[in-house]
Amino acid sequence: MLASLGTMPELAGQLSGLGGCTHPVRLDGHRTEYAVDKTTGEIGRTLHHLDSAALPAGQLLVRCNNRRTTRCAACAETYRRDTYHLVTAGLRGGKGTPDQVATHPRVFATFTAPGFGPVHNRPTSGRDCRCGIRHDEQDPALGTPLDPDAYDYEAAVLWNAHAGALWRRFSIYLRREVAKRAGLTQRTFRDHARISFAKVAEYQKRGAVHFHAVIRLDGPEGGDTPPPAWASAELLTDAIRAAATAARVDGPEVDGRTHRFAFGRQLDVRPIRSADFDGGQELSERAVAAYIAKYATKGAETATGTLDRPIRFLAELAQARITDHARRMIRTAWALGARSELADLRLRAWAHMLCFRGHFSTKSRRYSTTLGALRDARADWRRAQAASPATSQDAQDGETTLVLAHWVFAGTGLSAAEAWLAASLEPAPGTEGEPTHG
Repeated sequence: MLASLGTMPELAGQLSGLGGCTHPVRLDGHRTEYAVDKTTGEIGRTLHHLDSAALPAGQLLVRCNNRRTTRCAACAETYRRDTYHLVTAGLRGGKGTPDQVATHPRVFATFTAPGFGPVHNRPTSGRDCRCGIRHDEQDPALGTPLDPDAYDYEAAVLWNAHAGALWRRFSIYLRREVAKRAGLTQRTFRDHARISFAKVAEYQKRGAVHFHAVIRLDGPEGGDTPPPAWASAELLTDAIRAAATAARVDGPEVDGRTHRFAFGRQLDVRPIRSADFDGGQELSERAVAAYIAKYATKGAETATGTLDRPIRFLAELAQARITDHARRMIRTAWALGARSELADLRLRAWAHMLCFRGHFSTKSRRYSTTLGALRDARADWRRAQAASPATSQDAQDGETTLVLAHWVFAGTGLSAAEAWLAASLEPAPGTEGEPTHG
């Protein structure tokens, strides 16, 4: 039918701009750019006009930008690449971050969750699991409790709900510990140095969140200034270990039981070296960035076998294809979520995520560029590629641009015909080299 209407080439062009997104957002509306005289403020000629009704699909199609691989593989891959470039920029410079950050002390740290009961595992020593067998790497039993009835599901759920707050407490303690080792007061510390970081949350197989982080020691203005002479990776490592040990967050009291949360005893902190100097034998910048980016697109459903979207009713679990361990964690979250004193934790809203409600990838303001800046750079690149030199007009000297736009949500997804055409498309010419960074 598309071919008979003569719209197939135009629609194919519009769909190719989605970069493989299979669940785009559909918008009705328009966008107009006007030239404005900088001196008088008078609106002049129209530079560009876009009306959704005139597009081949009848609406503007926008990528869903979902970071989950299980929801949209194409958008998740874009998110992974953006995260890689964001982390890399903070390690070696670029994207507006000075190259000198590559000389600053920086480490790669992993913060784990505490134990909530024995689980099936693969000991690094090569010994058998506590259950008496040696599990295969793909064994679904890995991470599940040896005795589900004795496993502390309540603490496991509440740990995830407080993990973000514990990281914030750690970051405060870390500044104190670095200042102490430098012989500075907390008040004067920021006049000498600043701590920058980028981290990602990962679910262990048992469903508990832990964090991987790049932590860097800068001068007082962040990456733009060199760190003080006393700054070193060894000092930073020592401070991280002390702060992680001291950080505590008070949790709620449930049926007379008081919860208090801290990181697990397994804390791994390693200095990051440049592969240019160590032959790639130690932890390199590229390896760290790739490792963090890999986990930025994975949620609890990947590691633990839980859901990848919220539920409205507990009865939905009856039809869900999830593990028994995940099912018990969700049921525990649902039961705790009914308590009025825990309403601020929004446990039911985040039950599908086993109650971790923080952002999966975060960074301090001065670490490097932002995901938003990378998306804007990519959008500018696409607009430049799509513009026709013969028909488009640009603002001239003495002019600026006024943009008036109005968009209304019209739905999500592709029609059956659009989905068929999108699946048959080869990458559009030029998009193979499309940048995922600015």
